[in-house]
Amino acid sequence: MEEEFWTQPDRAIIKAYDKTDQAILSHRPDLGQGGSTAVTAILVNGSQLWVANIGDSRSVLLKGGDVFQMTTDHDPNADRSSIENKGGFVSNMPGDVPRVNGQLAVARAFGDRNLKSHLRSDPDIQVKEIDHTAELLILASDGLWKVMNNNEAVEIAKRSKDPQVAAKQLTAEALKRESKDDISCIVVRFKAQ
Repeated sequence: MEEEFWTQPDRAIIKAYDKTDQAILSHRPDLGQGGSTAVTAILVNGSQLWVANIGDSRSVLLKGGDVFQMTTDHDPNADRSSIENKGGFVSNMPGDVPRVNGQLAVARAFGDRNLKSHLRSDPDIQVKEIDHTAELLILASDGLWKVMNNNEAVEIAKRSKDPQVAAKQLTAEALKRESKDDISCIVVRFKAQ
């Protein structure tokens, strides 16, 4: 698969996500019934940023002073037709969040064996040219994005030149805003070319 990455990175990423999903499903006795969302970023030759995701983990890039969302949030409403074509349904019960079969608030995920026949685990992939104007990249789980928008997160991350400190500040701010979901965060700082 490594060789394929250099010729067809998108196909290699899709295969890696599929292998990850299969590994999680095969370890079900150890891992339980649940699943996971994911966001990954790969910088190739310092000039091409490949970002992939499933679920509601998100990546945001600050480049040339502009904020770019590099991922797609896989809301069940957005994939409703795919879910329904596979025999599932989307419901806002319980609560006010759309859920696959009334259970899962994302339409794509690793694992989740009991809903697998209705879910997808193939990633959305975006590629962006990286040059001297690229400043930072944020990769985070939905616990961050449920309580702040992309611009707010970038403004907080810009305050610190140390990416580890910036990630801790984002996490602390999400907790301060009473996020009720998991909060995982990585900040990447690009060096000027």
